[in-house]
Amino acid sequence: MSSVKGRTESVILPSCGAKGLLAFPAVPPRGVVVFAHGSGSSRLSPRNAFVADSLGRAGFATMLFDLLTDDEAAVRANVFDIALLAGRLDQAADLARHTSDMSTLPLGFFGASTGAAAALVAAAARHDVTAIVSRGGRPDLAADALPQVTAATLLIVGGNDPDVLALNQAAAAQLRCEHRLEVIAGATHLFEEPGKLESVVALARSWFLKHLVTHVGT
Repeated sequence: MSSVKGRTESVILPSCGAKGLLAFPAVPPRGVVVFAHGSGSSRLSPRNAFVADSLGRAGFATMLFDLLTDDEAAVRANVFDIALLAGRLDQAADLARHTSDMSTLPLGFFGASTGAAAALVAAAARHDVTAIVSRGGRPDLAADALPQVTAATLLIVGGNDPDVLALNQAAAAQLRCEHRLEVIAGATHLFEEPGKLESVVALARSWFLKHLVTHVGT
């Protein structure tokens, strides 16, 4: 499928058959951002699709991926199995790397809810992730991986999401990489209030434009 915005390819993770959508901008991509969805969400999440579309207009390729198959997602424990989710995200990143000659592009992760923890764990084990954005994430679930993360990390939390805000504040204190915690006033966990998701988009786009650059040594 193609349009003035670029083209989109359907991809499948060979190890489990999980499905994804890889979108290319209309111009040569400046980098690739792989999305890690949270519990109860999927590659078709309208919120993440909205963010991905904005990143595409900024010149980034994006991959929206289901980290679990439908059968796996039906088992509640899998949704909170961060090691499993991080492993799938790692495989998805490798798949993106080997699709359409994107092996040399800088790589970033965008994670929401439990997907943010998976993004941090996966990034801690890789040397090619240069930027991470977490939207309403649970970085606390990344536990011991937090001090090992080297990618510049942006934590975005709604001001009216006090429990998750407290968890992000505690997690930020464990990060040793460049990082920032942004609190969007008046936003709840899903950023459903008017204009709040647009604020997420603006912050994410700026963060990736600044930090999604070719990693030293690659």
